[in-house]
Amino acid sequence: MSLIKDPMFWDQTQGAQRHGPVIQFLSNVDMSVMSKPTEYSETEIQHITSKYKRLANEINQKRKHSIKNQTIIFNLSESFANPKRVPDISINNNPIPAIDNLKRKTTSGLMMSSGYGGGTANMEYMTLTGLATCNFSSTLNSPYSQLVPHQTYTPTILNSFDYSVAIHPYTSEFYNRKLNYKKFGFNRFYSLDNKKYPIRHKKTIDNNEYQSDETAYDNLMDELHRHHGGQFINLITMQNHLPYDRLYKKKAVTAKVSNHTSKQELENYATGIHYTDKAVAKAINEINRMSRPITLVFYGDHLPGIYKNNMKKDGLALHKTDYLIYSNKAAIKQGAKQLKEHTKYVAPNDFIAMTLKQTNSKVTPYQALLTKVWQELPTFSVDSTGTSSKPQFVNQKGKVVKYSSFTTKQKKLWHEYLLVQYDLTAGKNYVKNTGMMK
Repeated sequence: MSLIKDPMFWDQTQGAQRHGPVIQFLSNVDMSVMSKPTEYSETEIQHITSKYKRLANEINQKRKHSIKNQTIIFNLSESFANPKRVPDISINNNPIPAIDNLKRKTTSGLMMSSGYGGGTANMEYMTLTGLATCNFSSTLNSPYSQLVPHQTYTPTILNSFDYSVAIHPYTSEFYNRKLNYKKFGFNRFYSLDNKKYPIRHKKTIDNNEYQSDETAYDNLMDELHRHHGGQFINLITMQNHLPYDRLYKKKAVTAKVSNHTSKQELENYATGIHYTDKAVAKAINEINRMSRPITLVFYGDHLPGIYKNNMKKDGLALHKTDYLIYSNKAAIKQGAKQLKEHTKYVAPNDFIAMTLKQTNSKVTPYQALLTKVWQELPTFSVDSTGTSSKPQFVNQKGKVVKYSSFTTKQKKLWHEYLLVQYDLTAGKNYVKNTGMMK
């Protein structure tokens, strides 16, 4: 357990000011990373590496492209999830018609979030590393604050690119991104407090204090026009961050609520994601006009914490966000194809493998493991009911399944994934010298 009730992992400066630097520091290190899996050893990691080197070779015989020559955008949309799926509420209009239309035309489905009302950086961590936070110890609440700053080796999807950029229209100190992005290897980090790479086109909507999603996408377009080669872009929006009280002058929806959910907060929130819907549609149109292959992975990180539903009863519904993977005309011409299988329910750690598959790009042995995990295991996340610290597994029908129902082959795959995650985060980093990450 943490030394203090609210260690404020998302803002280390505020945490130090409130609790004192010593207590805040100890709260970051007073934890275990994850349980050591059975059979963990250098020999076993070498065996796994050899296995997935063979699989990578098999996959790559059918793949044509190198991902580093393409432009890949991972776009975390703050608190984005259609309220129409939430039990016991109703709204008169769909606030995200453009995104729903896009979802019907490309790879899309629902992402099982490991957070509710918070935990943005945890979902971001999973998309960048392919590792799942549900496998960590319960004392490790924030990898960005408690784990990454202390690691000497932190491989991410950035390793597959020669050039990478992060864009976040907020402070760089939030969730320790300033330090972590440097360790990850981003060449540029655009933020409100970065004088060298500042956020431009700043615009807020009505009474919302946060920069609009239009601001985020305008900065994205600047970067796409500035750098013409292959690159990875990590775009984190801020517009729909809490609070949701009296934000907008004109509401996009009218809501009926129960379970003590605030009607005003819900209508403000839904209006916010309606503005997101318009901004995304505009950005997609601009991306589609560009002549180089671009693929955008758009996903909501978690639902807003405004719904007062019983988590034991409705927890599964309250952890489903929207996602889509869109390839522009140039990427489709190059061979990018809509994914048809294992897409209805996914997790943030699946996006690396899914993007490589959609763009017909070659994989490393580690990415071959992620591909197999995505294709052969149920989606996994933290327990959505909040009653267990064990991973929760959800199949492609949206039903919770137990680990005991896994086949022998699935159990072996899950164990291999655990061994690699342990080695990368709490173990000896044997994979660093085995060639698994290259």
